[in-house]
Amino acid sequence: MSDFTIAKVAVEKTVYHFDKAFDYAVPSGLLAAVKPGCRVMVPFGGADSKRQGMVLALTRRDSAEKLKPVLELLDPAPLLSQEALRLVLWLKEHYFCTLYDAVKLLLPTGINFKIRTEYSLAVPIPSLDMDGLDEVERQIVRYLSHAGASVDRDKLLKELGLSGDSNVPEKLCKANILVKSSGTVRQVGDASQKMVRLTENQEPHKLTLKQKSVYNLLSDVGSASLKELCYFAGVTPVVVNALVKKELAQYYEIEIYRNPYDHIQNGGPAEDIVLSAEQQQAYTNLYRQYTSGSGGVSLLYGVTGSGKTSVFMKLIDAVRSDGRGVIVMVPEISLTPQTISLFHQRYGRDVAVFHSGLSLGERMDEWKRVRNGEALIAVGTRSAVFAPFENLGLVILDEEQEYTYKSESSPRYHARDVAKFRCAYHKALLVLSSATPSIESYYLAQNGHYSFNVLSTRYGNAVLPEVTVVDMNAEVESGNNTILSSVLHQALDENLKNGRQSIILLNRRGYNTFVSCKACGHVMTCPNCSISLTYHSANHRLMCHYCGYSMPLIKECPQCHENKVHFTGYGTQRAEQQLQELLPDARILRLDTDSTMTRFAYEKKLRQFAEGEYDIIIGTQMVAKGLDFENVTLVGVLSADQTLYSDDFRSYERAFDLLTQVVGRSGRGQFAGKAIIQTFTPENDIIKLAARQDYQEYYEGEIAIRKAMLYPPFSDICVVGFVGGTEAKVREASKAFLNMLTTLAQSEYSGQPMRVLNPSPALIGKVSNKYRYKLIIKCRNRTKFREMISRLLIQFAGVREFSSVSVFADMNPDSIM
Repeated sequence: MSDFTIAKVAVEKTVYHFDKAFDYAVPSGLLAAVKPGCRVMVPFGGADSKRQGMVLALTRRDSAEKLKPVLELLDPAPLLSQEALRLVLWLKEHYFCTLYDAVKLLLPTGINFKIRTEYSLAVPIPSLDMDGLDEVERQIVRYLSHAGASVDRDKLLKELGLSGDSNVPEKLCKANILVKSSGTVRQVGDASQKMVRLTENQEPHKLTLKQKSVYNLLSDVGSASLKELCYFAGVTPVVVNALVKKELAQYYEIEIYRNPYDHIQNGGPAEDIVLSAEQQQAYTNLYRQYTSGSGGVSLLYGVTGSGKTSVFMKLIDAVRSDGRGVIVMVPEISLTPQTISLFHQRYGRDVAVFHSGLSLGERMDEWKRVRNGEALIAVGTRSAVFAPFENLGLVILDEEQEYTYKSESSPRYHARDVAKFRCAYHKALLVLSSATPSIESYYLAQNGHYSFNVLSTRYGNAVLPEVTVVDMNAEVESGNNTILSSVLHQALDENLKNGRQSIILLNRRGYNTFVSCKACGHVMTCPNCSISLTYHSANHRLMCHYCGYSMPLIKECPQCHENKVHFTGYGTQRAEQQLQELLPDARILRLDTDSTMTRFAYEKKLRQFAEGEYDIIIGTQMVAKGLDFENVTLVGVLSADQTLYSDDFRSYERAFDLLTQVVGRSGRGQFAGKAIIQTFTPENDIIKLAARQDYQEYYEGEIAIRKAMLYPPFSDICVVGFVGGTEAKVREASKAFLNMLTTLAQSEYSGQPMRVLNPSPALIGKVSNKYRYKLIIKCRNRTKFREMISRLLIQFAGVREFSSVSVFADMNPDSIM
C-alpha cells in the first residue's frame, strides 16, 4: 500500500529542453487541500529558490525519499478543470512550449502570483561593525535602518540606483547583516465592496436622527453598500461608524466584478430572428449537428452581407437555452465593438468580454464570471477560446481565415485548433464562419471532413456592390499625381452630396512609407532592423514599425550630407491630409493603430461614425472586415497591389481576402453600393476575382497551385527559426540543426514523409538587432514528427557552441518568417 502522496507540478520559469512535470512530496498538513488544478509554491534548482507551479496530477508512492516538499498551497480550490489540465499537456506537445507557459494561457494575467523578496536588518546599526563594508553596502544598511521595516528588493535597488541583478543584498545576507524573506503576492487583487448590515442587538433609545434614519433603512433593506447607505440616508460615513461602534451594525466585504460594460442591463425578451429560406436551411443543418451529441466542425460560407451573424445568433439562442456555454471569437479588437454591442443588446449581462483592451482586473473578473456560471457567452479575440466553461456547447470562429487567430509568440497556438480540442472534449459544435474561408478550411469542407453550409446571396433586398477597377497608370499619364483617381474622387464627392458615407482602405500607416536621398540613393533604414523607416507627420519623426525606433525628421542625408532627402509612398496620415484638401467639406476619420492607442478608442470612433459624425473613414485593414454600416454605399481601395507580391505562399490568399472583404462593406442595407479598386496591375487575376466576389474560381486556381507546390492543405509546414546577435553564428546554427535533423530522420524516423528546404535568412533578416534565419520543413503534423522535432530542440540546446542562438519550432505559421 502506498504511503506517500506525490504532486506532479508544472514549474514556472523553466526552459523547454529540461521542462517536465516535476515530482514533489505533499506534506501531511496539506494532504486534504492540495488538488490537481491548484497552484503551489515549491523549492526548485540547486539553490532551492521558491517558484510557483501548477499541480497537474497526484500519485501515490511507497517512498518520498530525496523528493523536495511542496512549501505552500496558493489556491484554496482548483483553478483548472480536468479538461484544462488535459489541454495543458496537449499544448506542450503540439506547440513545443513549457508546461507552465501553457498553464499561463488558461489563466487571466491578473490572477498570477509573483514572488516578493524583502530585506531587513539582522541587528540594529549600533551593534553592526561597519568598518568592513564598502560605500554601497553602507548605503543599504543606512536605508534599511531609516525604513525601520522590511523593504521590497525592487524598491530597495531602485531607490539606491542599483541594477536589478545586483548581488550586494545577497552578499550582506551571507554576512548575517541582512535577513531575507520571501512571499507570494497576487498581481491584481480581488475587487471588494464595503457592506453594512444590522447586528442582532436591540436598538437603544438614544440615537440621533441621522443614526435612526440609517438604522431604519437597514431594517427595511437588510444590507447595503456603505456608499449606497450614505447616499439614500443622506449621511456621511461618520454616522454609520457610530452605529458600528455601538454594535448595532457591522461592516463586511463582498467581492465585486470590475466590468467596463457594467452599465449594460440584463437583456429583455429577445426579438425573433427572421431568417431567409437559405439562412433557415443553414440554421437547421447546424442545429441538427449540434443536437446530434457528437459535435464536430462546420464551415458556414456566405458572401459578404449574407447574414451569417443572424444564423449563428439563432443557434446561440438554442445552445444558451440548454444552459451550455458559447464562445464567439472575432479576429481583432477593432471588430469587437460592434459584435459586443450586438450581443449586449440581445443577452445583456450574460455576456463576458475577453480582449487585451481590458485592464488586468477586468480581464480577471470576466474570467471569474464565466467560471462561476454567471455568464454563458464569451465574446472576444483569440484568448476567448480559453474561457473556462464547464459545459461548452458551441464555439464560433468569425472571419476564420484571419492570421490573428495564430499566436506569434510562444506558445504558438492557433485558436482554431484549440477550439477543435475543446469541442471534441465537450462534444460541442465548432462553426467556422467567413465570406473568404482559408484554403485549408474550404478544402476540408469540400472533402467531407467538415459539414458545409452556404449562403450565396445577400440578406433581404441588398445586392453585392458594383465594382470598378481603375488603372492608375493611365491616371499618372494624364497628370493626376494625387492619391485619388478621378473616378474615385468624383464618386466620393457624389456620395458626400447625397448624404452617404464612404470607407477608404490604405493598408499602410504613417505619412510617407519610404525616405531616401535623391543625390546618392541612400535609404533611411532602422539601425536595429532590416527595414526602411516610415515618416509620421503627427510627431514629425521617422519610425520603425517593427522595433519602435524613431528619430527626428531630417533634411540632410547622413551619407552624402546633401539636402536632398526625398519622401515617397503614401500612408494613412498623408492620405487623410490629401482627402481633406480634395474634399474640404468632408468630415474625415482616420482609423489605424496610431489613432486608436487610447482605451476604447475603437468603440468611440466607430460609434461616432455610426451616428453620422463623420462622412469618410480612411484606415488600414481594420476597416476592411466585420463592419456593418447601412449608410456606407462607397468603398475605395488605394494601392491594391501591395498585398499581392511577397515571398509568402499565402500572399494571394491574403490579397483576395482583404479586397473581397472591404468591397463587401458597401451597400449592406437598403441603398445600392459601389466599390472602386485602384491598381497599377489591373490585369491581375486576383484583383479581377475579388472585384467579382468569385471565391469559387479563386479557390480552384489556388488549390491547383498548392497541390503542385505541396503546400497546405496537401502538407503541413514546420518552420524552425533561429535568432541571435551575430549573423554568422545564426547561419552556422541553422546549418548544424539541418545536419542533426538529417541524421535523426534517416536513423530513427525514416517513415516520416518530409521535404526540407535549406536554411535561409528570414524575410525581415534583422529585427531589434537580432538576426533571423529559418528552416522550412514540409511534413505531416503527426505525433511521431512532433516527437522528432521536440528531441531535436532539446538536443540542440545542449550544443554549447550555439548557446547564444535561440531556436524555436512553429507548426503551420501564418507566414514563413
